[in-house]
Amino acid sequence: MVKNHMQRQFDMKRSLLDQGYLDEQFIQLEELEDDDNPNFVEEMVTTFYNNSARLLQNIEQALVSRPIDFTKLDNYMHRFKGSSSSIGATRVKKECTIFTEYCKKANAEGCIRTFLQVKQEHACLRRKLETYFQLGRQAAGPSANAGGQVG
Repeated sequence: MVKNHMQRQFDMKRSLLDQGYLDEQFIQLEELEDDDNPNFVEEMVTTFYNNSARLLQNIEQALVSRPIDFTKLDNYMHRFKGSSSSIGATRVKKECTIFTEYCKKANAEGCIRTFLQVKQEHACLRRKLETYFQLGRQAAGPSANAGGQVG
């Protein structure tokens, strides 16, 4: 049973990498896990989601304020993109790049449309990583199942 959960987690990680949700950075984070810190990646991802909620809220508020301060928006998104990169969130990072291009052009419609995509990719990855970490806890056995949701 444990082997089955481990295989399912491995297959899911491969799928997340193949589909472009995650990149090599995520694998490098996993390589930092050891006996002293077996949940390092999950803790990093949880921190990312806790911190990104505030950034997303700041971006949303900046998008509805008039006049739109595209420099402020770009700065918020730059920080969000950096955080996304730190956990290997490739699709999120890609949408952030598109958003910043619209900021440079002062294109409000493009920013709003792309921000919806950023939020969608952010939420989708969260659900997928929750499942991924749940499989990891199942593979680790009953004592590891005390964990919760990401963020």
